[in-house]
Amino acid sequence: MRRALLLVLLCLYPMAAAAAEPFATATIDEADKIVPGQQVHVTVDVYAPDFFTSPPQFPLFEVPNALVTLPEERAQNLSKTIDGIQYSGIRRRYAVVPEIAGSYALPTIRIEFTYSIDGNATPGHAETAPVTFTAEGAAAFAARHLAIEQAFDRDPKTLKTDDALVRTITITAEDTQAMMPPLQAAASPGLTQYTKAPDIQDGVPIGRGSGSRRTQVFVYTSAAEGSFEIPAITYPWFDLDAKQEEQASLPAIEVLFAAALPKTGIAPSPLQETKTPFEHRQRLTLGVVAILAAASAIWFARGLPHAAVSWFAAVRLQTRQSHRYRLHQLRKTVLSASLPQVHAAFHQWARAEGFRTLHAWAATGDPALPVEIGKLESALFSANTGTFDRRRTARLVTTAEGRAKTRNRQSALPELNPSTDREPGPLTPR
Repeated sequence: MRRALLLVLLCLYPMAAAAAEPFATATIDEADKIVPGQQVHVTVDVYAPDFFTSPPQFPLFEVPNALVTLPEERAQNLSKTIDGIQYSGIRRRYAVVPEIAGSYALPTIRIEFTYSIDGNATPGHAETAPVTFTAEGAAAFAARHLAIEQAFDRDPKTLKTDDALVRTITITAEDTQAMMPPLQAAASPGLTQYTKAPDIQDGVPIGRGSGSRRTQVFVYTSAAEGSFEIPAITYPWFDLDAKQEEQASLPAIEVLFAAALPKTGIAPSPLQETKTPFEHRQRLTLGVVAILAAASAIWFARGLPHAAVSWFAAVRLQTRQSHRYRLHQLRKTVLSASLPQVHAAFHQWARAEGFRTLHAWAATGDPALPVEIGKLESALFSANTGTFDRRRTARLVTTAEGRAKTRNRQSALPELNPSTDREPGPLTPR
């Protein structure tokens, strides 16, 4: 009886695995009150049975009266077991900034990808359920730990009327984007004010986290001497931690312009030299000869730059196409590039070497090379992070190439039973 029950369960498990489908969820991270101008984080998790064979494509979408972005954050790998079936997941966060008070409905997000079914890469997709949130209040800009500061390129009280005073104002804040409200600087009576385009940066390190920075530059000049005042600046914002409106401010600055020092001295007039007619004819003849010589040199040398550029380009192209240079670039990619770039470089190398698949090329080298390739793919396309060893893989790549060269030197005849994974190549002459 027990054996029969076990047999039934074993038969039903593949049917359950085959019936497993990808799915996705979307949640709003902010649980407290949301105000206009606040950056609302929407976490989207997408799951697929077994593991992904290509990264999910998270699309942008539109929400009326809101700004939607997908920050350049590192995706998070997830795993979950449902009804005995293992799912691999990937998490990304959207940033939605409501511009006015009201209710906001996020549409269904369709995420496309490929995942493994019985070892085969299969196209698939998952859709999130619509989610909503409400923004209340009249705030226009919400953030955390906002700071505003200013700096001058010189002492504002030691200026001359021909000087220009450069004022740099920097605003930094956490949990926001640098598309924050522009800085309103009132004009100063008696001064001419020039405003430069703002410098906007996201992902700026601030303390232990990151935030955004907006840098605004103002230039002041005056044609008259005297004492002037640059008005104070107030920058309203909503503190997400204190849940209240705040104001960051800069004090008024006194500016003193003194009269510029007059320019003294009279430029001496050059002495006029008297030349004879013979000296004039001699100078004219020398000038004509110099012009003819320069024109001749230009005529004969007109093709040299093009020839030199073509020669250098040919040498550089030959170097880049050489086997040694490409092998050096492959090892460099393995040691320092991201895992997706390493995986793409291996596929490109295998195709360039005449193999149909990456695993067919890896099988020609050290037996440990396919193992490391498997760890790389496991770290990329499954919840298992793997223990991919970059240095060891770089050494194994060099060893595989050395064995390939030795194998080519040992026999100039084609294999009796050639592998179907590799394209037939030309015979190697002795």
